[in-house]
Amino acid sequence: MRAKGISYDTGFAWNGHLGRKRFDPEVVRRELAIIRDDLHCTAVRVMGGDPDRIELAAGYAADLGLEVWFSPYPLELTTDGMLSLFADCAERAERLRRRGAEVVFVTGAELSLMNKGFLPGDSTDERVALLSRPERVREHIGTAGAKVNAFLAEAVPLVRERFGGRVTYAAVPLENVDWTPFDIVSLDLYRSAEVADRFAAGVRQLVGQGKPVAVTEFGAAGYRGAGDRGARGLEVVEYDAATRAPLRLDGAYARDEAGQAAYLRELLEAFDAGGIDSAFVFTFALYDYPYRPDGDPREDLDLASYGVVKVLEDRNGATYPDLPWEPKAAFAAVADHYRG
Repeated sequence: MRAKGISYDTGFAWNGHLGRKRFDPEVVRRELAIIRDDLHCTAVRVMGGDPDRIELAAGYAADLGLEVWFSPYPLELTTDGMLSLFADCAERAERLRRRGAEVVFVTGAELSLMNKGFLPGDSTDERVALLSRPERVREHIGTAGAKVNAFLAEAVPLVRERFGGRVTYAAVPLENVDWTPFDIVSLDLYRSAEVADRFAAGVRQLVGQGKPVAVTEFGAAGYRGAGDRGARGLEVVEYDAATRAPLRLDGAYARDEAGQAAYLRELLEAFDAGGIDSAFVFTFALYDYPYRPDGDPREDLDLASYGVVKVLEDRNGATYPDLPWEPKAAFAAVADHYRG
């Protein structure tokens, strides 16, 4: 792969509430240096809902020489709200690009699942639930794809008026995106048990469309069996209805860091073999899903986290004594693959 990447969460915005309460600029700078030096990444996808936070983290990443994928991530926004967010972020990304950084602008992600008006359902949970019912997805896939493409046909020119670098969109396969307006074909691509037997062949089929192909999101949660669920690993989490903050798991799950690491290794190998241009592990850390090994197992939110580090609530770690987390087995798996 040309760009060896990971995503970096700056805090997702939902209904006026912003995730990742702990957002210390010095911690952000330090983590991005670790992403470059210890994970051996050459690129980072900076994700979130707050343009100021995205710009700050993206600037640190650029200063470190990382390729920056500037990725505003709208959740439950109107189309006007999404266009306003993209216009603001495109201007910020262009300022960064003019400083000499290599910047790719990601014009949103999984819009049909994360925002109203593309698929049936008044919430993200309702729309994501459709994925487990293929017969319902087939009913709506054509209409959803048409709506997504119509929106992107409006959003991409707005971005290009403000940003002079390469532009892409992080799609889910059901959206059937028209990639004509984009420089890079990008998909959030998870291997679940349902598609495991044809996953590698599907990756190879993506390449050869005349444009580079990126996998903007892939990974697994850290409990036993999570890899079989693929992108649906967070279904085991119960959320606060008002803030969308994770509260607890819906039952007791067994920790399986080795399984998470094996999943990442296998997909990275498949992407290398399939000719993927860029890949971004999801994700470095999810600060809203802390590691709680000593109490009620339902409170150990790290089990559902896709992060390659486990976040500590009341102390710093031993591997990096200045930071509030410890690497998981997945950290070493990614580092070893990218180093090689």
